[in-house]
Amino acid sequence: MLFNATPFRIVKKEKQTEDTYLFRLEKPKKEKIKLCYEPGEFFLVSVPGIGEAPFSVCACSKDFIEFNIRGLGDVTNHLIKLKPGDYLWLRGPYGTSYPMKELKGNSLVIIGGGTGVAPLRGVLKYVEERRADYDRVHAFFGFRDPNEILFKKDMKLWNRIFDLNLTVDKAPKSYKGRVGLVTKVVEESGLNNKNKIAMVCGPPIMIKFTIQTLEKMGFHHDQIFVSFERRMKCGVGMCGHCMISGKYVCKDGPVFRYNKVKGIRE
Repeated sequence: MLFNATPFRIVKKEKQTEDTYLFRLEKPKKEKIKLCYEPGEFFLVSVPGIGEAPFSVCACSKDFIEFNIRGLGDVTNHLIKLKPGDYLWLRGPYGTSYPMKELKGNSLVIIGGGTGVAPLRGVLKYVEERRADYDRVHAFFGFRDPNEILFKKDMKLWNRIFDLNLTVDKAPKSYKGRVGLVTKVVEESGLNNKNKIAMVCGPPIMIKFTIQTLEKMGFHHDQIFVSFERRMKCGVGMCGHCMISGKYVCKDGPVFRYNKVKGIRE
């Protein structure tokens, strides 16, 4: 579907894993388009004759926008074959975002798993440019194995300017990094809930146990934001794929303050 879509030229493509790529798209100079300035929102990304899919923004500015795309189906497998100079068509932004302006002065606890780290990258890139607006930033990222780790270039920077905790579920004996579930690493951090806001995104089971861990650590439900962006398909509330407990993730979310959706059953 290309109704109201705008062509963006791919200016950069970086391989992240065997089937995952980070794309930077350049804003058309003659188009007066509002790009996402708050992380968490998503765009519908399409190619004529192929199809359309929703993707959360993982970084943006007034001139460009970035998406992390993993090849999992017909549309995404076509998208990851595109090269710099090719075009993608965008509609958006849509959905809710993390209320970054409201959260100024707080410490942030960012917890992501797998490709769920991509929307949270948008949070950290936002904070990078506004570092003085926030207190401590604690980032906890978990991946299945070392080959699945995303944004390795960013991780090197984040390890210097934030409290970065990176872990994998399993690894060969030669691996020198941390091995274990990200929820365990969060629990062992000893963080309290004072002046802190937690943001969680990842597989449903990871979100479930992360919420339980944060509850044990004293976090109240209004201190936690969750993103269910992995569930979205059509992005416009028509297919019903993302409906959970009477809410459409693509229309009512994908970012929710947890006290508003704690009854949601994944």
